[in-house]
Amino acid sequence: MTQDTQVKTRWAPVVALAMAMLAVTTEMTVAAVALPSMGAELDVGPSAAAWVLLAYTLPMAAIAIPAGRWVDRVDVRSAFLLALTGVGLASVLTAVAPSFWVLVLGRVLQGVAGSLVLAGYMPIVVAAVAPEQRGRAVGYVMTIMTVGGLAGAPLGGLVAGAFGWRAVFLLKMPLLVAVVLLVLRTVRGDGRGLPLPDRGLLLEAVLLGGAITAVLLAFEDRPWVALVAVALAVLWGRLPASRPVLTLVRQARFARPLVTLLLFAALGGLMFFLVPYFVSDVLGGSPEDVGLALLVFVGGVAALASIGGNLADRHGPWLVGVVGAVVTVAGMATLLLPVDDMWGLVWRLAVIGVGQGLFNAAINTLLMSVAPAGMEGAVGGISGTARMLGTTVGPAVAALVAGLAGNGSTGFRVGVAVLGALAVVGTAVLATGRPRRPVSR
Repeated sequence: MTQDTQVKTRWAPVVALAMAMLAVTTEMTVAAVALPSMGAELDVGPSAAAWVLLAYTLPMAAIAIPAGRWVDRVDVRSAFLLALTGVGLASVLTAVAPSFWVLVLGRVLQGVAGSLVLAGYMPIVVAAVAPEQRGRAVGYVMTIMTVGGLAGAPLGGLVAGAFGWRAVFLLKMPLLVAVVLLVLRTVRGDGRGLPLPDRGLLLEAVLLGGAITAVLLAFEDRPWVALVAVALAVLWGRLPASRPVLTLVRQARFARPLVTLLLFAALGGLMFFLVPYFVSDVLGGSPEDVGLALLVFVGGVAALASIGGNLADRHGPWLVGVVGAVVTVAGMATLLLPVDDMWGLVWRLAVIGVGQGLFNAAINTLLMSVAPAGMEGAVGGISGTARMLGTTVGPAVAALVAGLAGNGSTGFRVGVAVLGALAVVGTAVLATGRPRRPVSR
């Protein structure tokens, strides 16, 4: 009997995981609402204040893969508790920061601890949920994260207005305490403890983390940094520790969904750049109208995530992923037609949101299903890195092509066409590579 067939589903660890992921992933939107008051009190301008966001996301992307590989070597329960404790302590440091640079340091530590939370998500699901129910588990986690993300920004705004920006970073503390208690009661350990990372893993973190950081900074008007990224990536590829990761990503059944995830993550350029400027500059809408458009999209994702996970369990994650990708591409295609008012934009974004809800739940389940035993943490880190890179590249590409086309309606459609072409390529990559059999565990 294989390891997978012995797993009996326990939903309590999934609930704890979803709550932890919610606390980590909403940190960006919650902090963003407090940037103006934060900058005013600490006497920094908007460009410097933006580092409050960047200091959080950079560590999460930079050390995701090494963090995942470390989690594969240790007791995941202990690692998860360590990560949650780190998030809480870093949040307190950020809230009491006497200067801007202490604030940035606190955000960096938040990002490092957050990367460990994300690295533990696949190992916890694999250990707690039977294979035939993992799509449902992923769908539940995504639904809780998405719905919580909807409430995060307005709630953060209310707290910042009533108690000041420092209280925003303490907003999640009751949630973290509840998660820690739930993890202590429900997540099982394996007795491996928490051995310190060896020199090889630390060197891997420095080289690979530096390469990914350089890639992200290259899209912040620093294109020359891409050369640094290439050099560091080459050095990392020569390390013996990189071989398991490189071997995995060279396997077609893993590489195809990973490439598709990367290309679809670039659709963030639609939501984070094209739609806001189209609503304000072309339709003459207000910031509230921009919020409404984005709310409809996110609502579509939230509504279909659980359904997509259930369908993935019944019909296989590959098929549901392809269907979600096709629906997304169809929604992108409708945006190439004339959009004359908010209603015309909103229903199209709803279609894209439905497609993304199906796709995201299925693609994460598919990556989990092809992960070799003992590498679930590394797979979580690899997929998280791909998603972060795509989310960074997408808005940069959209801004570039829309600007070259003269912005306005024409720039919007050109940007949609380019992002849609990436989605078409991703759909083709996924559709032509159906896994023939599950990986032996």
